[in-house]
Amino acid sequence: MRVDRKKLMNRMLDCGMNGLQLAAASGLTRVTISNVKCGKSCSEETLEKIAAALKVVPEKLLEN
Repeated sequence: MRVDRKKLMNRMLDCGMNGLQLAAASGLTRVTISNVKCGKSCSEETLEKIAAALKVVPEKLLEN
């Protein structure tokens, strides 16, 4: 699954989170968060963890 980088960054800003804070809140590694922010694909499980940490449904973060 590919996360829309713009949507992710905007949501992180709305939540006042940086990559390290998102990693801690989601239970993922900083490297995983960095990879997703750089446009690499991720698993559905990773997307769900990121979305939960950002308090948004996973579909809101996906590319169109």
